[in-house]
Amino acid sequence: MKLCACCFFGRLHVPAPEPVFFLALLFAIAFPRAFASPAADRPDSTPTLVFSRFAPGKPLHMVAYGDSRFTDPSTIVGTNPRVREWLAARIAEVHPAVVLLTGDTPYYGARKSDWRVFQEETASWRAQGILELPTTGNHEIYGGARQGILNYLANFPPIADHRNYSALLGNVEVISLDCTIPGGPSQPQSRWFAEQLDRIPGQVQFLLILYHIPWVADPQTRLLINVPSSSALVLRGILESRLDRIHAKVVVFNGHIHNYERFVRSGVEYVVTGGGGAEPYPILIRGHSDLYRDTAFPVYHYLTVDVDGGRLHAVMWKIRDPGAAHLSVEAKDEFTLTAPIQKETAKPRTTPPGNP
Repeated sequence: MKLCACCFFGRLHVPAPEPVFFLALLFAIAFPRAFASPAADRPDSTPTLVFSRFAPGKPLHMVAYGDSRFTDPSTIVGTNPRVREWLAARIAEVHPAVVLLTGDTPYYGARKSDWRVFQEETASWRAQGILELPTTGNHEIYGGARQGILNYLANFPPIADHRNYSALLGNVEVISLDCTIPGGPSQPQSRWFAEQLDRIPGQVQFLLILYHIPWVADPQTRLLINVPSSSALVLRGILESRLDRIHAKVVVFNGHIHNYERFVRSGVEYVVTGGGGAEPYPILIRGHSDLYRDTAFPVYHYLTVDVDGGRLHAVMWKIRDPGAAHLSVEAKDEFTLTAPIQKETAKPRTTPPGNP
């Protein structure tokens, strides 16, 4: 049994048991949105979603964060309602065009009441027309996988009922992968992911990948909670085996660890951003490869991610003192990536073959 980070510190949360085969089959027939294979009905490798309002060459301002666990504000175990609500409001104040959510958005995904709190506390996002691009976390299926996935899909209309998807945003492509389904090399999601990586649109300068479980982690996390998981390692391997053919710079955003970590491996930025309000997870042993060295705790935070002129600049904004009367943030980490120079391609013909 794999535990989420909070389990190590005394609060064991275990997803509902899997239904037996014949019940699963009945549910799959009755509720195809919840159980359909994410890749089986999308055999092509073109982007799943294209948001034309984001034009190539135009600046793009985004926020990335996760592990908020929206739930009844009276619940103070496992989540911090004051910090959670403040962060949601703060994100609206920085006016991103896109919010990338790294999972564990609700506390119990099967509870519609938890999703209602999410809608209420983030209403300012939708009032501004902010595009929300999520990924599933283990809490999305707490209380029942079927209902949890149905609730997840219902709360994010822009992803059009896709449990995994790719989204084209001008010079940026986002690929979101579902951590609640099997991740073996021959599984549909893994094959779909490989196809997407093999055919990244030529205009893409930056590829952002969302997956809840970290693909790289500090020694403490690897030892105590067996993260990265086997599924995460399979997906990381699919990515790394194709890096020499990917023309874009790659950033992987993970959650699950209620803290902040950043690594560079084979030229890929791996960012763990799980400071959205869930119970903090202390990292007592940061390995040498973790580029974030600050020892202050807790690390409630979000990241701003700005793409402009072939450069991506990300800043991690941490709440100074979560117990203060008035909350505020300070910049605690940042990194900049420059898009590779792309080779010129032949211009498309505008006249039929044989004409001048």
